[in-house]
Amino acid sequence: MTDVKKAVAQPAGPQARSVRVVVLALMITMLLAMLDNLIVGTAMPTIVGDLGGMEHLSWVVTAYTLATAASTPIWGKLGDLYGRKGIFLTSIVIFLIGSVLSGMAQDMSQLIGFRAVQGLGAGGLMVGVMAILGDLVPPRERGKYQGMMAGVMAIAMIGGPLVGGVITDHLGWRWSFYINLPLGAVALAMVTAVLHLPRKERSTAKVDYLGAALLTVGITAIVLVTTWGGTEYAWGSAVIMELIALGVASLVGFLLVETKAAEPIMPLHIFRSRNFSLMSVIGFMAGFVMFGAVLFLPLYQQTVQGANATNSGLLLLPMLLAMMIVSLVAGRITTSTGRYKVFPIVGSVLMVTGLFLLSTMDTGTTRFTSGVYMAVLGAGMGFLMQITMLVAQNSVELKDMGVASSATTLFRTLGSSFGVAIMGALFTGRVQDEMAARGGGGATARSAQLDDASLRQLPDAVRDAYEYAVASGTHIAFLVGGSVAVVALLAALFVKEVPLRGAAKPEAGSDDPAGSGSAVTPGAAKESQTV
Repeated sequence: MTDVKKAVAQPAGPQARSVRVVVLALMITMLLAMLDNLIVGTAMPTIVGDLGGMEHLSWVVTAYTLATAASTPIWGKLGDLYGRKGIFLTSIVIFLIGSVLSGMAQDMSQLIGFRAVQGLGAGGLMVGVMAILGDLVPPRERGKYQGMMAGVMAIAMIGGPLVGGVITDHLGWRWSFYINLPLGAVALAMVTAVLHLPRKERSTAKVDYLGAALLTVGITAIVLVTTWGGTEYAWGSAVIMELIALGVASLVGFLLVETKAAEPIMPLHIFRSRNFSLMSVIGFMAGFVMFGAVLFLPLYQQTVQGANATNSGLLLLPMLLAMMIVSLVAGRITTSTGRYKVFPIVGSVLMVTGLFLLSTMDTGTTRFTSGVYMAVLGAGMGFLMQITMLVAQNSVELKDMGVASSATTLFRTLGSSFGVAIMGALFTGRVQDEMAARGGGGATARSAQLDDASLRQLPDAVRDAYEYAVASGTHIAFLVGGSVAVVALLAALFVKEVPLRGAAKPEAGSDDPAGSGSAVTPGAAKESQTV
């Protein structure tokens, strides 16, 4: 333990100015990863209008999030084994290649494939940012940099839909992908020039490729079931049954492999902590809800409420501002008091309430009313954003801090992919059913392209039918989302308020000199493991 204190007390290697420049580069890279789905979500109606294929709409986001989820733990291990800087730069390059290819896509199938390439790179962006920050900045100083990262999150959440709307309206949807190139080029140049990490001996441990492969196959199979079941194939069809069997077998195999692997991708012993397991459930549900809302609210606003792409981005501000403000306030209060149990409970209640309110929207709902509903949902997610990570980190030993952080991020990412897939399948199915029931079935393929120009060309009766169908699809998507979110509330009720390490009044010589459990990041765990 004395060695850990010495490691914590050591100043960062680079000069303060160099550290600030590197952190700026990390912030730009983090902005890349966070902006993408927000921009693309706003541009999605126009993308579908150009490329067609609404039945594959959810896969544009699902392919990205699945690739991100599957690659995140592998990127972290590769950085530990072969050096952080080179692996981080590689992930940026792959992300930019995927962005260029996505912007050049000529049909929906190409776009989905290229988005998977983009997601593969994105998996290394977030884990790289957090790991490099842990390498450069000692825990005592890390809190202020985490505050800067929270600011980046706010910029992304508020600016993403707005930027996506402006780009879509004035430059075309392809620039929603090309916009990554200048930001990525700046990040690449800055990281290459100023990032100098201490040279480390390469570990002889091998990456748990078998575990990663089994986890990837299992996740993919289950998401395919949720996406294709009831739409592409009947629920009782041979394809769906085979996918379910493949998913279950892969996940069972994954659990067996993790119990024997020398360096498991996800050590199972961390789930012995009740709070960590509960935070994983809550994080999964928050991801499920958040990305579903970001995807389907612009569709509703543009189709039913008559907003263009720019306005639909602005109309998301009530949710995003509420999320940002509540997240910052809740994090600060928790850090200063060490109390946190009330926040997951209140956040889950607000999240469930907001989703059920959104499920009541119809063709007559005003923008003000929908804005209030979105603010309630945003406040609920804001209470959960920082708290899930903080409590998860506080629930494990220091040597498992990095694993806990990456696992929590993984569950949130998986939740988003499941949410988009399930809500997307329900939305599409309801739209098609309502159009057929209202006599617009013959125009479904054409009207389902969702862009404003196409809708204006439709006969009034068909357009009215389609607006009703989209409102109905939104209703079922958010109704199911609210029902699923009840699980998060039940999990929050069982959270045990374990005192945060160093949260109240850190004593002299405390193992957490940063004075807050929230200041402990994967870097701290790495320091304790390598001494």
